[in-house]
Amino acid sequence: MEKLKKFVLQDNQIPTQWYNIQADMGVKPLPPLNPATKQPLRPEDLFPIFSEECSRQEFDQTNAWIDIPEEVVDMYRYYRATPLVRAYALEKALDTPAHIYFKNESTNPLGSHKINSALAQCYYCKHEGTTNVTTETGAGQWGAALSYAARVFGLEAAVYQVKISMEQKPYRSILMRTFGAQVTGSPSMSTRAGKDIITRDPMHTGSLGTAISEAIELATTTPHCKYTLGSVLNHVSLHQTVIGLEAEKQMEMAGEYPDTVIACFGGGSNFGGIAFPFMRHNIKDGAKTEYVAAEPSSCPKLTRGVFQYDFGDKAGYTPLLPMFTLGHGFKPANIHAGGLRYHGAGVIVSQLIKDGMMRAVDIPQLESFRAGLLFARTEGIVPAPESCHAIAATVREAVKCRENGRGKVILFNLSGHGLIDMTAYEQYLNGDLMDYSVSDDEIKNNVGNLPHIL
Repeated sequence: MEKLKKFVLQDNQIPTQWYNIQADMGVKPLPPLNPATKQPLRPEDLFPIFSEECSRQEFDQTNAWIDIPEEVVDMYRYYRATPLVRAYALEKALDTPAHIYFKNESTNPLGSHKINSALAQCYYCKHEGTTNVTTETGAGQWGAALSYAARVFGLEAAVYQVKISMEQKPYRSILMRTFGAQVTGSPSMSTRAGKDIITRDPMHTGSLGTAISEAIELATTTPHCKYTLGSVLNHVSLHQTVIGLEAEKQMEMAGEYPDTVIACFGGGSNFGGIAFPFMRHNIKDGAKTEYVAAEPSSCPKLTRGVFQYDFGDKAGYTPLLPMFTLGHGFKPANIHAGGLRYHGAGVIVSQLIKDGMMRAVDIPQLESFRAGLLFARTEGIVPAPESCHAIAATVREAVKCRENGRGKVILFNLSGHGLIDMTAYEQYLNGDLMDYSVSDDEIKNNVGNLPHIL
């Protein structure tokens, strides 16, 4: 076996600008709408909820490059650049002619890619006079990142964690509390939205949609408090492009260029983070790289959802977003990949799917853990259940290369480690996990109630 190779940039080579793919897209994403008037929103309409700068970034379809504040770059230097690694052992185990690379975002102190946007959002909130931030979280990677970033910039943080994920992964909520955040299981009795959900369904185990509703309600009813988001929206994917921009330079160091780029998919932040910088070459230079989003079979918005305007949360507090969706009332199965249990896709990815610029695959839970176990036993890294979906999609591609005898270069994003997810691995090893499927009737019933604007 060839010697392990890691490609690491020097800290003076890390990005100082984010890449905004909206500026280069031939077909721009449709605008978010005011739910009451059905009219397009403006950046200032989001100022009561988000930081003003993030609101402006959300709507920016002109500037391809946006400067990263110096204070944020300084914080990035604590853990960036993250390594790009050639997965020789995985290649050997699969007996594939494919060259497999992974961008290892699990090496940063918070254990996942989420910190890249958390630092930016908290920086903007602090400099605009905000004292408190709030958010939702599923598996807890985003909640942990936001809790730490809030502490860095002297903000108080309140996190609503999906109740079932809080029960499955108790150490993540403890991690948030260690950084000083207040953590509440969602749905809860602490907000009007939570009370309404519990009244309708006392046994509701929560979803990202319920947690978003509660966090937005807190932000809009608390002075000097802003809502922060870990995925879905454009400005979050923007901040994550540091991943792909570094990977570009590192692939040059490796002397190769990806034929296929893969990432797991919940709302789109880590997928956009690694894919969008490479995708600009498809758009502008005619490159032929393929892009694959790997979502769970139990929450298949890209592969089986509809493209329609929908709310981003359960209670209908958010603007209407043009997205591939299963309906904001969709109640996902209790899979361990808590970060992927979201009913809709970000508007940029939704438009790219619609335009044939990328594709999606749905991965059953057991296949994802099987791939995660193979990766752990070959590469020595225990991946987060979310990242296991990207690994499973990579394995599928590598096996195709073996079967057709044609090699190619595959790049995937290892978006987080699974060291706080060992209960999930224990259940898998004990044979206690199962696959979940969604019926056509369930999807039809959920999307049938959407406002048919398109």
